[in-house]
Amino acid sequence: MSAHPVDEKLPALKMATSGLQHVAAMYAGVVAPPLIVGAAAGLSATDLTFLTGACLFTAGLATVLQTLGLWNIGARLPFVNGVTFAGVAPMTAVVASTRDKADALPVIFGAVMVAGALGFLAAPVFCKAVRFFPPVVTGTVITLIGVSLLPVAFGWAQGPDPSARDYGSAAHLALAGGTLLTVLLLRRFTRGFVQQIAVLLGLAAGTLLALPFGAARLGPVAGAPLLGFPTPFHFGAPQFHLAAILSMCVVMVVSMTESTADMLALGEIVERPADERTIAAGLRADTLGSALSPVFNGFMCSAFAQNIGLVAMTRIRSRYVVACGGGFLVLLGLCPAAASLIAVVPRPVLGGAGVVLFGSVAAGGIQTLVRAGLDQDGHAVVVAVSLAAGLVPITTPGFYHAFPATARIVLDSGISTGCVTAVLLNLVFNHLGRGRGTADAMQSREAAEEIAAVH
Repeated sequence: MSAHPVDEKLPALKMATSGLQHVAAMYAGVVAPPLIVGAAAGLSATDLTFLTGACLFTAGLATVLQTLGLWNIGARLPFVNGVTFAGVAPMTAVVASTRDKADALPVIFGAVMVAGALGFLAAPVFCKAVRFFPPVVTGTVITLIGVSLLPVAFGWAQGPDPSARDYGSAAHLALAGGTLLTVLLLRRFTRGFVQQIAVLLGLAAGTLLALPFGAARLGPVAGAPLLGFPTPFHFGAPQFHLAAILSMCVVMVVSMTESTADMLALGEIVERPADERTIAAGLRADTLGSALSPVFNGFMCSAFAQNIGLVAMTRIRSRYVVACGGGFLVLLGLCPAAASLIAVVPRPVLGGAGVVLFGSVAAGGIQTLVRAGLDQDGHAVVVAVSLAAGLVPITTPGFYHAFPATARIVLDSGISTGCVTAVLLNLVFNHLGRGRGTADAMQSREAAEEIAAVH
C-alpha cells in the first residue's frame, strides 16, 4: 500500500529545492518582527542581525518539531512555523513601557515563555473547538487567510521602505509584475518538477532582473560572518512582569486560534483533514516552540499561512519537504552569511510571487465554501457577515482605534475576528434550537467523514 502524499519521501534534489522554496516564501515574514521590535529597542546593527538569525533558528526548530513530531507533539503535516505578526504590536508596547531599554527584550522573553507554557497545558482543551469548524466555517476562514495576506504582497510590491521616495514607483511595480509573469508562464508552459518550483525560479529570475538596476544589493552578504550561534539568553535572563505576561497570553490565544484555522485549511488542501488529536498535537508544537524559543532569543511561534498557499499551488504535500525547509532555517540561523543571501531578494520580487501564493489560499477557501453548499439555509448569511467582519481590519485598519489595546489584539486580526464571527453565527443558524435539524445532521456526517479519513 502506497504512503499518503503527506508521508511521501521525495528524491533528495526535489526535497531540497522544494524545501528551499518554502524558506523563500516565509523568509520576509520571519525577519520582519525581529527587525521591527529590535529597532524599537534600539539594538545595534550587530545585535539586530543576531536577533534576526535567532528567530530564523527557532522557527526552523519549531517547523521540524511540527512536521516530524515527537510523542504527541507536532501535527505531522506540511506545516510551517515562524514568528507570529500578532505579537509585534504588544512587544513594541512592552519596549515603549520599559524604562531601561536593555530590559525590554528580557521582559518580552519572560512573557513569551509563560504564555507558551500555559498554551501547551491548554492545548488538549482548545483543540476540542474543532467540532465548531464545519466546512462553512473553515471555508470562510481559509478565504480570509488568503485575502488578509494579499495586502502584505501588495506592500512588498511597492518596495522595502514606505517612507522612501521611490515607494510604489513604476520600477518596483514592474519588477513585481515581471516576477508574477514569470511564475505564471512557468506554471502554464512547463511540466513536472520545473512547474512545481515555479515560485522559486520566479524569485531567482526577479532577483537577477533587479541586479542591473541596483534593486538587489549584495552588500549584506559581504559583511556577514560565516558562522554564528544564537547564544542562550544573549540579551539577559528572562524577566517576568505581570502586565507583559497578560498581554502575551492574549496573543497566544489569538495565535492558537489562527493555528487551528490554518491546520484545518491545510488538512483540506492535503486531503488529510485535521481532527481533534491532530490539532492538539499541532498546538502543542506551536506552544512548546514558543516556550523554548526565548531561550535562544526568539519570539512566539505560530503557523505561517503563506506556506499553505505554496502547498496548494505546487501540490507537493510531503511533510518531509517542509521539515527540510525547517532544516534550512536552522542552518540560516547558524550561518548569518547564508541568511543574508536570501535577504538579497528584493521586496517587490517577493510581492510578485506573493500574489500567486496568497491568492491560492483564498481560492482554496472558495472551493471549500462551494462544497459546503451556500444554498443551504443560513450558510450564505454566515459567510457574508463573517467575511465582512474579517475584512474590517484589513480594509479599514483604524476602525477599532477607540477600543482598549488588549481588545484590539484580537479585533485588529481579520482572521481571528472572522473566525470567531463564523463560529458564533454557525452556532446560531445551525445549532441553537435546531439540534436535530438537517444542517446539524449534515455537519455531523461531514465531521465524522473527516475524522474517519484520517484513520
